[in-house]
Amino acid sequence: PPGTTYNISTSNKIADRYSFLLLHNKRKPAPSAQRSIAMVPRLILLPLLLPSLLVNSFLLQTYPTAAKTAKKWHHSQTSSLHATAAGANAAAQPSVTSTNNKLQDSYDVLIVGSGIGGLSAAALLSHYGYSVAVLESHYAPGGAAHGYSVYNKDVNNGEGGTFTFDTGPSFFSGLNSDYPAKASNPLRTILDIIGESVECKPYTTFGLKFPEGDFVHSPKFGSPQGVIDQVSGNSGVIQWQELMKSMVPLAKAVDAMPTAALRVDAGVALTAGMFLPNFAGLNPLENLKLTKPFSKIIDGAGVKDTFIKNWLDVLCFCLSGVPSEGTITAEMAMMMGEFYDEDAIMDCPVGGAQSIVDALVRGIEKNGGQVIVKSHVDEICIEDGIAVGVRLKKSTDQRIIRAKKGVISNLSVWDLMNSGIVDTEQFPESFVKKGKETPTCPSFMHIHVGFKMSKEELSKLQAHYMYMDEWERSVTEEENCALISIPSVHDETLAPKDHAVLHIYTPATERYERWENVKRNTPEYNQLKEERSAFLWRVLEKVIPDIRQRSVHYQVGTPLTHKRFLNRHRGTYGPAIYAGEASFPFPNTPIKNLLVCGDSCFPGIGVPAVSGSGMIAANSVSLDSIGRQLDMLQKLKAQ
Repeated sequence: PPGTTYNISTSNKIADRYSFLLLHNKRKPAPSAQRSIAMVPRLILLPLLLPSLLVNSFLLQTYPTAAKTAKKWHHSQTSSLHATAAGANAAAQPSVTSTNNKLQDSYDVLIVGSGIGGLSAAALLSHYGYSVAVLESHYAPGGAAHGYSVYNKDVNNGEGGTFTFDTGPSFFSGLNSDYPAKASNPLRTILDIIGESVECKPYTTFGLKFPEGDFVHSPKFGSPQGVIDQVSGNSGVIQWQELMKSMVPLAKAVDAMPTAALRVDAGVALTAGMFLPNFAGLNPLENLKLTKPFSKIIDGAGVKDTFIKNWLDVLCFCLSGVPSEGTITAEMAMMMGEFYDEDAIMDCPVGGAQSIVDALVRGIEKNGGQVIVKSHVDEICIEDGIAVGVRLKKSTDQRIIRAKKGVISNLSVWDLMNSGIVDTEQFPESFVKKGKETPTCPSFMHIHVGFKMSKEELSKLQAHYMYMDEWERSVTEEENCALISIPSVHDETLAPKDHAVLHIYTPATERYERWENVKRNTPEYNQLKEERSAFLWRVLEKVIPDIRQRSVHYQVGTPLTHKRFLNRHRGTYGPAIYAGEASFPFPNTPIKNLLVCGDSCFPGIGVPAVSGSGMIAANSVSLDSIGRQLDMLQKLKAQ
């Protein structure tokens, strides 16, 4: 029923505006405070371009009043705060339980949607001492990261057993609390802040099935005798090493400004300012490259080798939904280290991605917040240009649940603008038009399989495989690339004894157009599912030849599954925003007290990115959070 509480036991155009700001650094403050604060996001990454002294001077020249006011807020308010869907169906059950809990009449902050972005925002806000409620229309929190379980009565000699599946993300790194945290990983930062951890099994390899042959990927990918050496020889190794050298200063620039320091109001002068000295030894001209397409870094490093370029296109596409020519360099500057540092490891969360969701929910609830599922928000209420609360779909009295500080939407930009959840007449026409016209990545085909396999057999497999059919076709084309995740290789808790689970999917290449006029649960739909999943079965058989005979349970997910269970516009993976042409907007909107988070805003697509967006939105809800944010940043610096 509505009001169910989930309870567990266990960029504005960033790059292309930098030059404008530099040329107009004597610009007078905007005539209104609202406009002045709205422009602050464009300053957030300025330290990447200028030595710290110049940036600090620029901030104070452009926003002298705001900076002084923010400093006063810090001193006066510090003590005022108290401490995929792809496989789910009617037969599937959430991985954890839920209990009833009554909604209050008001909260400091309401968050619509419980994806990783929304949960990250709620976890940080509740840590800051705000009263928070996360409202989720699905039966379980987590968005694309939620897990689901299926009971099969026939396994274990008729005693039955449960298979637990990830619906979406399966590649993780930087989460393992047994290893030092990196400031560039917002999700790990939030988990550390709220005092929660995710048990992870570390591993260093995964499989590659490419036209050139079968390989095992490791941090030594570009070293002598590594994969590049096997395919391209010494020339390829030299080119790879040159590329990695060019990434070193870029990675330092990314690490210099943690996402935790960012906010979209005048308080950024204080919170980001404390990290400006980190840029003193960095080259501003090198830092400019962070906003460029990664393909320019590849070309600038002199990489000519076709195999290396093909591989980097696949890697970029899997991380951001677009190839290297569209992936922003900043993202790759962070991720290349996660893959290729000498001590690089990947993380397999015990219990699947759901364990990450559970950790965030624990952090929210232990600080007094609520995560309430089966509570579909019908309207984000706006009065006199201010977001004041929400109205639930099944509310009998049509009451407004009030938000004293703000509302954060974890919806995609298309679902926010097209679903009727907000009155778009309240927004500037240009803002609505831009949101609705944001280009979309395609959707997915998925198969989730529970199958028979002994522990000894699993030990001979990799936990992940990347498959490419032909390099002559782009990684963006249909039925050319597939990703396989077999978490049971490292995590035996996901399936009954002598069984395992896997998830194979096309990485955002399935076009929605062929599905949009097909009705679910019809002969036409079932036939199309069979046709469009055939490619995935063929790929799967290259890893486990007799997978169909071993299977005891499988489910096929389509773009319509994505749309249905995630309330996702056209089942899309996310915005197809190409670096150099456009950039992800920041979380603020033209409506006062309405912010957004998720993959439709800065930093972009992917689990670390959406967690970062939730962190920025949480920091930006109210200026009276500055004191708590600064305290948090001091602790991070001391680590």
